[in-house]
Amino acid sequence: MGLFKKLKSGLSKTNNAFLGKINAMLGVFTKIDEELFEELEETLIMCDIGVNTSMRICDELRERVKTQGITDPTMIKDLLKDVISDILGEEKGLDLSTKPSVILVIGVNGVGKTTTIGKLANQLKNDGKKVLVAAADTFRAAAIEQLEVWTQRAGVPIIKQKEGSDPAAVVFDALTAAKARSVDVVICDTAGRLHNKKNLMDELKKISKIVHEQAQGCSLEILLALDATTGQNAVNQAKQFNEVADITGIILTKLDGTAKGGIIISITEDLKIPVKLVTVGEGIDDIEPFNTRDFVDALFE
Repeated sequence: MGLFKKLKSGLSKTNNAFLGKINAMLGVFTKIDEELFEELEETLIMCDIGVNTSMRICDELRERVKTQGITDPTMIKDLLKDVISDILGEEKGLDLSTKPSVILVIGVNGVGKTTTIGKLANQLKNDGKKVLVAAADTFRAAAIEQLEVWTQRAGVPIIKQKEGSDPAAVVFDALTAAKARSVDVVICDTAGRLHNKKNLMDELKKISKIVHEQAQGCSLEILLALDATTGQNAVNQAKQFNEVADITGIILTKLDGTAKGGIIISITEDLKIPVKLVTVGEGIDDIEPFNTRDFVDALFE
């Protein structure tokens, strides 16, 4: 299955909910007036696009309708598609410009962080990259064993220590090994606990310091894994993590299992953090770079 078809299939629940609500709402209007915009705003909020983002979209639509002199409600959908595309902007891929490049993956338990790391490692390996995974989530019971299963599936090596070890020490070992083995990308699993933000902040700062000391000048991606099925809760989670980490991108997981895929729009608008990767299935190949045009097309077709 091609990338677009896979994304479209993964977004089918979101598409049915989103497009169904939009079409039903627009179908009752014969003219463009303030009541239409109020109904549209409410509909967008119901589609998990969020209050602030929905208001911004409707404000932009009002302006475009006025500027272009549009009076036909059926044309609103095309305008909406354009506005959403503009909010999402041009997609930003992973920065893997150095050797090694380092990717830290953060996220609370249950969002699919471990499986996503396995999928990403597999994808990068298939792209011809030499990949190494660091099991630096030493806090959660069984995290190391779960990650080991996925690295075996991906066919990439893992650097680990025993549970309860210093996560920064694991990253240090991984970077030392990466230089010795001429590795292209080091992916580090990290603890995602948020109940003690200071501990998490201190841990991430320590890991970041080790990265820059051991791989001076390397590109560093800090990717936050969010569960798309949680809707607006994912935005709130991202806000909390953004307080303790310099997040460079979002990995949105379980996109195929929810009607709340519109959360991508809210994340991009509210947080100004790009969605860089999405997962659309349980298989090891079910991860792909986020593409604005494909996402919008899949949302509206």
